[in-house]
Amino acid sequence: MSSTRTPSPLRLQDLLHPVVAGLISVIVNYGGTFILVFQAAKVAGLSPDLTASWVWSVSIGVGVTGLLLSWVSREPIITAWSTPAAAFLIVALATTPYAEAVGAYMVSAVAFVLLGVSGYFEKAVRLIPPGVAAGLLGGILLQFGIGAFASMSVDPLLVGLLIGAYIVFKRLSARYAVVGILVLGLVYLVMQGRVDFAGLSLEFATPVFTRPEFSLNALLSVALPLFLITLTGQYMPGMLVLRNDGFRTSANPILGITGLGSLLMAPFGSHAFNIAAITAAICTGKEASEDPSKRWVAGVAAGIFYILVGIFGVTLAAVFMAFPATFITTLAGLALLGTIGGSLANAMLDAKAREASLITFLACAANITLLGIGGAFWGLVIGLVAYAVLNGRLPRRAKAVQAEPAAVPTKGATN
Repeated sequence: MSSTRTPSPLRLQDLLHPVVAGLISVIVNYGGTFILVFQAAKVAGLSPDLTASWVWSVSIGVGVTGLLLSWVSREPIITAWSTPAAAFLIVALATTPYAEAVGAYMVSAVAFVLLGVSGYFEKAVRLIPPGVAAGLLGGILLQFGIGAFASMSVDPLLVGLLIGAYIVFKRLSARYAVVGILVLGLVYLVMQGRVDFAGLSLEFATPVFTRPEFSLNALLSVALPLFLITLTGQYMPGMLVLRNDGFRTSANPILGITGLGSLLMAPFGSHAFNIAAITAAICTGKEASEDPSKRWVAGVAAGIFYILVGIFGVTLAAVFMAFPATFITTLAGLALLGTIGGSLANAMLDAKAREASLITFLACAANITLLGIGGAFWGLVIGLVAYAVLNGRLPRRAKAVQAEPAAVPTKGATN
């Protein structure tokens, strides 16, 4: 794994923004989607010990792989559990014995390792036109931007405070806007008595080994869908998030390492982890650091936070999930505003690809779901077809979008 960036010396004052970006990405991930893991565990009838082991395995796995990939590549490689796969398991685990599901997790993980070794996925990613990739990212993130403002009808005081503070912080010191609203929001929630940490106690999670069993039914009904859903719903948009912000790390080692990690953690309950998309965008842009060569610190910080949560299992996961949904939604949306704006600017940058990029953006924002596959995949397919028809063919090798294109000054305040 290699990076084309030349890192500048890292100073103590360079740590604040990427560390906070890593923390926010972890809060958003646990507060926004981790409930799916608990729902799937309940459907499967798992004991509290097995559920805690699932939390431990997926958190430790995500933390170690993200930390390792970010450290080695010196790029913000944010890993996460597969959210669409967790949603799928809420249905699948109702009819699949848990030991067979664990075997299916392992088969899916081996497939990702082999795909990474083959190199075909990296070649496919590099063929995607940069405008279409930017439109894809903008469409994926649009609902989070809308959600930041839609939450005002549910919790006007909290959301109004966060939005107003964000604008003021942007005017006074843009670099500290996200840090400011995070601290201000937490203080407000504590003062209002809306989060209570008094009853929490730190308890170490204990991993529980489940002997995997393999069956044709689990292979077809769990392993294959798990592989396809994670590939199209996580790896593809996750790699395009990196490309959109100018990072060049090959997809091959990411697939291989996350696949290997998933394989090792599967017997302890981890269903799949992979490169992140939405939470990664919090760490790959300018809010994480003005200097792109220092944003890898956000990946290392996120990895450390995930490991800490994993060590203490359900206890710390419950802390993140205790935050009001409106706080998580608004925090995520505001943290992603700059990335959404930059994606739209990059999508419209190339006149030849503009209409295809717009089609991609709208198709992804529509979140089409067909054959059990989510909107990111179908939006990309529709956009690529549109590009090929409008331009005669796909490019042989697309040039990646730069992280801060000089021609797009609006990107200057993004994250």
